[in-house]
Amino acid sequence: MAYQFDFIPVLQNTDLLLRGALFTLELTAIGTLLGVSLGIVGAVVRAWKIQPLSAVFGVYVELIRNTPFLVQLFFIFFGLPSLGLQISEWQAAVLAMVINLGAYSTEIIRAGVQAIPRGQIEASAALAMTRFETFRHVVLVPALGKVWPALSSQIIIVMLGSAVCSQIATEELSFAANFIQSRNFRAFETYIITTLIYMCMALLVRQLLAWIGRRYIARTR
Repeated sequence: MAYQFDFIPVLQNTDLLLRGALFTLELTAIGTLLGVSLGIVGAVVRAWKIQPLSAVFGVYVELIRNTPFLVQLFFIFFGLPSLGLQISEWQAAVLAMVINLGAYSTEIIRAGVQAIPRGQIEASAALAMTRFETFRHVVLVPALGKVWPALSSQIIIVMLGSAVCSQIATEELSFAANFIQSRNFRAFETYIITTLIYMCMALLVRQLLAWIGRRYIARTR
C-alpha cells in the first residue's frame, strides 16, 4: 500500500514550529555573541602565548574539540547539579553552545591573529596609537576579516547542532518537531517541514553574517 502524504496535521501546529525556530535563533544569537567573545580572548591569549592562560585555553580547546557536543551538554545539565549548581534547560543549552563555539572560534580567530604581520603592530606604536586602538584596528578587525567565512560556517554548524538540546527538553525546533510527530504520528511529514525550516534558518543566518562581514568588518580593514 502506497504511503499517503498528509501535511495538514503538521501545518495545524505551525505555531509550535515557529516558536521552536525562534527559540533556536535566540539560542544561536546569545551563543554566538558570548562564544565569539570567548574565542577572541582565547585567540589572543594563545597567539601571543600569554601564560598561564595560554596553557589553560589549550587544554580547554582540545577537550571541547575532541568530545561530542551531546556529551558536553549532558555534562553541564546533569553533572553540574551534582556539584550543587542548579541550572535550567535553557541555561544549560546556552552554556553548552557558548563553550563549544568558544573553543572552535578560538582556533579560527587565532589563525587570523597570527596572520597579522608584526610590522603592522610596530607601525601602530610608531604612530602613537594606544594599545586598545592597536588591538582593535590593527589586530582584531583585520584578523576577523581574514577568517570571517570560516567563523560564519562554524556559527551555522553550532546552530544546527543545537538540535540535540531537545534531549534535555529545551524547547527549540527539534523539540517542537518531536512533540508534534509523537501526537499526530506523521513523522515523515513533520521532519520534512522541520528540515526545510532549518535550511531556511541556516540560509538566513548565513546571509546576515555575510552582511555583517561586509558592513562592519570588510569596510574597516
